Amino acid sequence: MHSDRRFTLMTRTRQRGMTLFGMLTAAIVVSFVAYVGLQVAPTVNEYATIKRAVDKIAAGSPTSIAEIRSAFETQKSIEYAISSISGSDLKISRENDRFVIAFQYERELPLGGPVFLLLKYQGRSK
Repeated sequence: MHSDRRFTLMTRTRQRGMTLFGMLTAAIVVSFVAYVGLQVAPTVNEYATIKRAVDKIAAGSPTSIAEIRSAFETQKSIEYAISSISGSDLKISRENDRFVIAFQYERELPLGGPVFLLLKYQGRSK
């Protein structure tokens, strides 16, 4: 009988776990991170789409700035994910007899109430 009591005490002291308060705190943190992730994911997709479009246009060896802007507007009408910038927002320069297309834009995501998340994206063609 004495050994049963010792066994019960030893198992109780070895038990570990999470309290209800700890579980609620973890659930709130995980939920917030998931919420922010779901808000940010479409903007990352848009950035990747813009980057692909710019790289494709630059690889096509355009001959003028107007042609680059027109090609971007055409690509924008095909890709519905692009809504943050237009052809006039592109910064186009020449480097080593090739056009380099750069872009930069910001997205502001409301998280709740007066809290916003500001995302700044920038990129350039290869």
